[in-house]
Formats: sequence, structure tokens, C-alpha cells
Amino acid sequence: MDFAYDARTLALRESLLAFMDEHVYPAEAVAGEQRAKAASPWDVPPVVEELKAEARRRGLWNLFFTDEHGGAGGPRGAGLTNLQYAPLAEITGRSPQLAPLALNCAAPDTGNMELLAQFGTEEQRERWLTPLLAGEIRSAFAMTEPDVASSDATNIETRIERDGGDYVITGRKWYISGALHPDCRVFIVMGKTDPDGADVRRQQSMVLVPRDAPGVEVRRAMQVYGYEDHYHGGHAEVVLDRVRVPAANLVGEEGGGFAIAQARLGPGRIHHCMRLIGMAERAIELMCRRAVAREAFGKPLARQGVVHEWIADSRVAVEQLRLLVLKTAWLMDTVGNRGAHTEIQAIKIATPRAVADIIDKAVQLHGAGGVSQDFPLAELWAAARTLRLADGPDEVHQRSLARRELKRYV
Repeated sequence: MDFAYDARTLALRESLLAFMDEHVYPAEAVAGEQRAKAASPWDVPPVVEELKAEARRRGLWNLFFTDEHGGAGGPRGAGLTNLQYAPLAEITGRSPQLAPLALNCAAPDTGNMELLAQFGTEEQRERWLTPLLAGEIRSAFAMTEPDVASSDATNIETRIERDGGDYVITGRKWYISGALHPDCRVFIVMGKTDPDGADVRRQQSMVLVPRDAPGVEVRRAMQVYGYEDHYHGGHAEVVLDRVRVPAANLVGEEGGGFAIAQARLGPGRIHHCMRLIGMAERAIELMCRRAVAREAFGKPLARQGVVHEWIADSRVAVEQLRLLVLKTAWLMDTVGNRGAHTEIQAIKIATPRAVADIIDKAVQLHGAGGVSQDFPLAELWAAARTLRLADGPDEVHQRSLARRELKRYV
């Protein structure tokens, strides 16, 4: 394993760091002011489109996308490996609300684009993937449901029923990220086409549902510790009331939904962990700046012993996590997602936990400011804590990982 950055990664990293300093960090306050004056909380601040234009001009666009699955026309991906993308995604994690959007590397679109590239038909890629890659539209992935334990995807109750040349979809989803974005045009919906099938992992399928299809109701925005994640299009409760779509909107094959979901979630999990490293780095930076600028009980916070422990422990944790994430990226590149299964689960368990703890230390050091809107720490913590649930809760990954370890001895 060689984790040294190659020449292309170094060049992109230098360009991205300059882009962050010159455009993204200054835009954070501007975006907040513009959003406060907007007619709708879901209106995109104009500065976001300015960032996107500048990112494209610098060649910092679709960095996540390998462009190995074909598709018709349009801007394509950067062709980076996971190992090359990891340090770039880390940098975007330092401003998770704006930077991934600016580079067209934001969830859930990234996973949806990869899904369409890998499993979509030529017609589906032309209609949905090309404009997604161009940043012209947004999308949502509708899997989680409020009435069942969605950590077990076999519990999903949404029905997808064949009716002649159509599918009819009925169900209720929630925490559907991006669904409230004004540019959201399509949902990838997971439901059951064969609810009584003998193999519970072959009961589910996925279909493409246009956002404006009759029967689609985006009912409300779900909050995450009081945040609505406006820039990314929120997290909505969505009701599907006998929504009818052509049978050609099926993704892959009937019964393939569970396998497609697993293929989609693997890269998504490592992308989240890459960005989490950046969130932790920003928290450490803010912690250090606060420590040298503030005094308490007659001396700077930077001379308090407990602050030394917080900073040292945070640095050690980040270095450990980064190495594990890089190893996972390397394995995904060399032996594939299946061969990196253990490591993908390990980073998904370890990274959100540790990063939430680091951010919590930074909050503590900032006192009341740490939980306020004047610093990004409270929102960063909410995001990190949520990722202990998103893409599978800790306990599900622990169960699977432990069973695979035990299999060698039983």
C-alpha cells in the first residue's frame, strides 16, 4: 500500500485548496445572508451557482465519477480512483454545505449518478444521468420508511405493482434527502415487487419516479437536530399514492433492488467518511485558534492541560481514521467493493463516532459560541452524529462485521 499522492492528485489538491480559500470559505457567510432574504427556504443562494461555475472553470467538477460505464454525451467524470479522490473529498468536508455542491460531488446525487451509470439503460442515462452530471438537475433516493425499521431493508413496505405496461407505486418514505430542492427532478424509489417471494432479498426493485408525477406528494421537511439542510434540498417525508410510471422506468431487473442498493451504498459510505475527516480537521483548526485567542483563570486556554489532551487526542484520532479510509479506498480500487467489505464497514463504524467526539471537544472549547450559529461546529456535529444512522446504523455494520470475523472460527 502506497498512500503517497500522485502528480494528478497533488495538482487537483493544490487547485482545490486555493478554490476553498478564495471562494468557498468567503461564500459561507454570503450564502447565509442570501438564504435569509430568499422568498423560500429552499431557494438556492445565487452564490452557489457562482461557486459551481468557478469550480467547472478550474476543472474541479464531478471528481467522484469514474466515467467507466458509458452513457450519451454531456460532461463526464474526472476518472479518479477512490485513492485519488479521498484527499480531495476530505478537503470538501471542511465546508460540507457548500463545497460538495460546488463540485457537483454532493449526496444523494453522487450515489444516484453511479447507480444510473452502472444499472441504468441508455435511455435512462440520457434522460437523467447526463443532466445530473451537468449539474442542471438534482435527484433523491427514496428508501427509508417511517413505519418500519429501515435498517433492515427487507422490511420495506412500499409496493411497486405491475399493471400492463406500467408500474404503480404506493408507499410512504421519509428523510428523503434532496426532495425539497427546487431542481429535484427524479426520485429513485425502492419498494417491493414480490412481497411474498421466498428470497427476502429478491422481493425489492427500484424504479425512477419523476418528481412531478401525479400522486407524488412531498409532505414536509424533516429536521435533523433542528437543522433542515437547506442547501442540499432538505430531508423530506414523501407520500406516493398510486403513482404510475412506465415499466421502462425499472432500474435493472425486478428483484434486483436489494443488490443495487448495496452497490450504491458502498461508495457512498466511503465518500461520507472522506468528508468526515475534513470536518474533523476544521474542528481541530477552530479548536486551536480558539485556544490561543482566549484566556480563562489568568492564562490562555492553550495552556490548560485538558485542552492539550483534547487537541492531542483529536490529532491522533484523525491520523488513525485517515489511514483506515485510505486503506479502504486502496482496497476498493484493487479488489473491488466486495473485497473491501470489512474495511468499508469498519470506517463507517469508526469515523462518525470519532469525528462527532472531536467536534464535541471543539464545541466545549467554544463555550456558548460552540452551540450557536456563529460557528459551524453545531451543524458539523449534527451531520456527524446523523451519519451513525445514515447508510446503515452502527449496530447493523457491527453485527455483519462480527459475523464475518466469527465465520473463520465456527
